[in-house]
Order: sequence, then structure tokens, then C-alpha cells
Amino acid sequence: MKARMNMLKALFQRKKRVLECRAALKTLEEQREDLCKEMQGIVDAAKAETRAMTEEETTKFESLEKQIQSIDTSIAMEKRSIELMAKKDDRTPEDQTGAGTDQKTEERAAAEEKAFADYIRGIQSEERADVNMTATDNGAVIPTSISNRIIARIKDICPIYEAATKYMLGGSLAIPYYDESTSQITMAYAEEFTNLTSTSGKFDSITLQGYLAGALTKISKRLVNNSQFGIVEFVIQKMAEAAVAWIERELLIGTKNKIQGLSTATQIVTAGGSDMVELDDMIDLQEEVPDLYQGNAFFIVNRSTRKALRKKKDKDGNYILQRDATAKWGYTLFGKDIYTSDSMPEMVPGKIVAYYGDFTGLAVKIAEESNIEVLREVYASQHALGVILWLEMDAKIENQQKIAVLKMADAAKAQGGK
Repeated sequence: MKARMNMLKALFQRKKRVLECRAALKTLEEQREDLCKEMQGIVDAAKAETRAMTEEETTKFESLEKQIQSIDTSIAMEKRSIELMAKKDDRTPEDQTGAGTDQKTEERAAAEEKAFADYIRGIQSEERADVNMTATDNGAVIPTSISNRIIARIKDICPIYEAATKYMLGGSLAIPYYDESTSQITMAYAEEFTNLTSTSGKFDSITLQGYLAGALTKISKRLVNNSQFGIVEFVIQKMAEAAVAWIERELLIGTKNKIQGLSTATQIVTAGGSDMVELDDMIDLQEEVPDLYQGNAFFIVNRSTRKALRKKKDKDGNYILQRDATAKWGYTLFGKDIYTSDSMPEMVPGKIVAYYGDFTGLAVKIAEESNIEVLREVYASQHALGVILWLEMDAKIENQQKIAVLKMADAAKAQGGK
């Protein structure tokens, strides 16, 4: 009876904390909404007076933007806290098996994190054999809880990877798709007792392989030897950042005979010039994608290309590319978010300078099991050690209609056109 009362008391306390978190979440969301309205008011004021934003307005706008980013972080943490507590609240005191299972899962995750930290620090942990690191030719198999956190962090900081359709499995993967590029199902008038002419597309497929790649992170031994330092979270973040630099380039540009990424896109628009993107080029690019796939579409360009587009004005002198407090990356063009990547080429002759579309049309396969390798001697002279994340990955377009490409004109052709 006493145990039951303690469980009921704990359940009540968790429900109380959930309610408190929800109240705090509502307050944060209201604060965010007020800040967004204030930002939009600054933009609207400049727009109404057909002028650029003043230095004071820009400073105020950027200050509000930082406050919103801070609130977004707090909102994410509150939601995560509510989610974790709500999972416990779903169980009744009688559900001993479920409670025990969740507790064991949490204990295992904590044990796996400790084993991962011990492995990096070179400590031989013998507390739990079932969570100790398993050695492989490349290093060790990362515990599932750690591996998932690295992949989740990559998703958080790499928009093209986040938007892509992901397949988490090893080996080769054949993805079927329906191709109507050369022939498609059509309807036509017909007469009685006259055979209809059969028309149809065809089923084809793309095959995703597994190309091995490694992301290296160097860690100061001073940090490693500091038992108070959160080495696991640091390594997860740094591994994700190192991986993203490579993953984003492969998805956008690709490598011959390796990961193709978006390089095989067939809906190609050629810009009118060889060294400058015009608004008409961006309109042509956007119109290449059918309306069916416009809902989640966005632009991807180099920062220098977005900078050039920001300077474009309409006939009344208004800037076309607007700062938007509600936009994911701060700017919208023709109502669509515009993202910048350092992997995208700048505006030079013959180069692909912009993508537009619904990037679920890009299929990405990553092997479920990732490996790490700790290099203890290679960087000894730097008083550091290296941690390499090995992963298998491939990416190809699985729906060409969802994605369009803007390519700069060749210099000779552009001059000839003039």
C-alpha cells in the first residue's frame, strides 16, 4: 500500500510539473508572437514609406531576431520536457511492466553514454558488458542512443538533409518510381466499338549504395581529462558539424562515380547572363516545379547570390527580397524561404547557382550502424586526440519533378546574346 501511495504521489507531482511547463510554454509562445509582430511592424513601416530600413531599425530588427532565437531554444526545451514527462504520465501505477521497461531503457541510455565517454577517455569500463563498446576494424560500434543523437543533430543543422527523404538501413536499396517523361497515361475521345489506344508510363528504379566516409573531430586532451566536462555532448556536436560540412556538399554538388546528390537534376533553367542572376531567372526556376510540389518548396543559393538578389528592386524602388520574421532563414523570395549554403557555387559562367523545389524528391540512405575510431597517438604532439565518425551514405533524386536547377550561361554564349 505504501509503495502504491508513493507512486500516486509521484504521478501527481509529474502531472503538476507538466501543467507548469505548459503554462510556461504558452507564455513563451505569446512572447514570441509579440516579438514577431514588432519585427513585422518595422518591415511594414519601411515598406509603406517605400524606403530602405534605417540603421536604427536594422539594429532593432536584429535584436528582436536574437530574442526570438533565444525563445525558440527555450520553447524546444519546454516541449521536450513535457514530452518526457507525458510519457510517464500515460502509465497507471498498476502498469508495473511498462514502468520497469522505460526505467531500464533510461538506465541503458545512461550506461551507454558513460561507456561512450569512457571509451573516448581510454577507460576500460566493466560495469555492464551489454553496453560496452564493440570493437570493429574501423573502431567501435556506437551505441544506438549516441548514434541517433548524432544523426538527429545533423538533421537539425543541415536543412537539405532534413528536407530529404531518408532511409536508415544498410546494404543496397532499390527505390521504384513511375516515369512519365517519355510516355504518359492520357484520355481522349472515343467511338463505340473502336479500340482505345493504350498509353502509359513505366516503372523504373534508382539504386542507393553505401559509400564510406569519415568525419574527423580533434579534441583537446585537457578537455578529455576533465571529468566535469560534458565530453559526450561536445563530441556529438562536433561530429555533427564535421559531418554536415561534407554531407551538405555531397547532397548539393555530388561527386562523380560516388554520391550523385542533386547533380542529376533534369529540370534545368539557364540564366540570361553569365555572372549575375536576375529576378526573371528566379521566376523561371520557380515555374519549373509543378504546382503540386510547391507547398514545401524553398530556394538554395550561395550567400553572395542572395546578397545580389537582396539589392534587386521593383519599378517603385521596393526591395524584392524581404526580411521576414516568420521565415525559417530570415528571408523570402516570391513567398518562399531562401537558404544559403557555402557549398553552392558563386555566380560564375556555367555553374549551377540555385536549386528550388520540394527536396523530399531527394532520397538519402545512411547505414543504421555507424562506427567511431579514436586516434590517440596521431595528434599527441598537439596534446589532442582525434575522433572519427565513419558512416555509409548515398543520395540520388527519386522524383525529378520536385526539383529544378538554375545554371549560369556560358560566358561565350552570354556575350553572343548581347
